[in-house]
Amino acid sequence: MPTYAYRCRECAESFELNRPMSESGAPAKCPEGHENTVKLLTTVALTGSASAQAPSGGCCGGACGCG
Repeated sequence: MPTYAYRCRECAESFELNRPMSESGAPAKCPEGHENTVKLLTTVALTGSASAQAPSGGCCGGACGCG
């Protein structure tokens, strides 16, 4: 389930909620019980190895004779 970040406009606390994507735009109460919150824009970090996908054999996979 995705995690969404919110900020309370009353107490200025930031908090996160795990909820289904279908509920991402639904109102969220802060941990203090305030209802005046706003969803924050967050970035997604992708992990993986780019080198595992890169061709081997030089700059063009060995076809140009440069490697």
